[in-house]
Amino acid sequence: MKWINSGLLVLICIALYLLWMGNGGRVELQEKQLILAEKTEEITQLKKRNQQLQAEVNSLKNGLDAIEERARTELGMIKEGETFIQIINEELPKRKKP
Repeated sequence: MKWINSGLLVLICIALYLLWMGNGGRVELQEKQLILAEKTEEITQLKKRNQQLQAEVNSLKNGLDAIEERARTELGMIKEGETFIQIINEELPKRKKP
């Protein structure tokens, strides 16, 4: 009877070890849940970025204001009859104290 109880105890210990540490156990489940949470956050950020890009595409397709703004900021273009003034802030060299 002692051998049967000892054998059952060993089998229970092995089963518990596999449940916690084995392939598909609790440790692996927690790791997978962390990865899932990270990927879900990444997908949310990418969806938000896609919505912003889609809004920008629609704006560029439908309105000239967005195109004009892009031409002014990125290409430095100006309208006919406008004057472009560029202000350059140069820092003066600091004087050395005698």
